[in-house]
Amino acid sequence: MPTLGDAVQIQGMTKEAMLSEILKLPPEERLDFLGDVWDVIAQKPEDLPVPEWHVRELERRLAEPSPTSIPWEQVRGELRGRDAT
Repeated sequence: MPTLGDAVQIQGMTKEAMLSEILKLPPEERLDFLGDVWDVIAQKPEDLPVPEWHVRELERRLAEPSPTSIPWEQVRGELRGRDAT
């Protein structure tokens, strides 16, 4: 099974082949693997491109004269008050 530290095995693999190998792992190990990959990505967030629509949406929200928000306590209370139908 290829691992993050095993570049020799991973180097020639397609994305589909890697996914196939990952899916052979038990669910707990897949989650651990996913966490390891996320940790590597999070080490250098500047390497991730920010989609232009994210930038536009952020600018739009920051330009609102008085943005509205709902306190978490209110949201939680409303969700807990719903019927479980």
